[in-house]
Amino acid sequence: MDRPLLMGLVLLLLIVLLALMFWGWRKRQRSQSGVVGPEAVPADIGDVHGSFDGLYVATTVAGEPLNRITVRGLGFRSRASVTVAADGIVVALRGEPEAWISTTNLREVTRATWTIDRVVEDGGLVLIAWTLGDGETATAVDSYFRLDRSPELLDAINLIFPVSTGRKA
Repeated sequence: MDRPLLMGLVLLLLIVLLALMFWGWRKRQRSQSGVVGPEAVPADIGDVHGSFDGLYVATTVAGEPLNRITVRGLGFRSRASVTVAADGIVVALRGEPEAWISTTNLREVTRATWTIDRVVEDGGLVLIAWTLGDGETATAVDSYFRLDRSPELLDAINLIFPVSTGRKA
């Protein structure tokens, strides 16, 4: 085979792969169309216990660390700021509106070692298990963060919600 033909085949294969990736992402978004997005941050969040910067890794369906949630900005890894206040947690992802996790929606806070596309040292991720929405539309999810000051974050969360000392995955 000559060089131009091989280049054409490689480009065709690349285009097909990109189209399949796009199709798969759209299918995931359609299958999660019933999942409610995160709440907006209320005007009064109570006393702030700390703000922590780092990396937002992913939000997945609870107990399924390979099943990514795609609603309102939760589908992509980004820089993040997590602020712990008396009434809940504010998650600010770069380029997205701030999300609110009230203490009533928290299910568990612990450490994890891996999720979708990130494997770190034992307990290197902070896992915040919470519920998106209420009633019939409620979806239990797990959000993973890789933060610079994880122990301090867990101490701050422990002031509003008991932190589990066990590790997930």
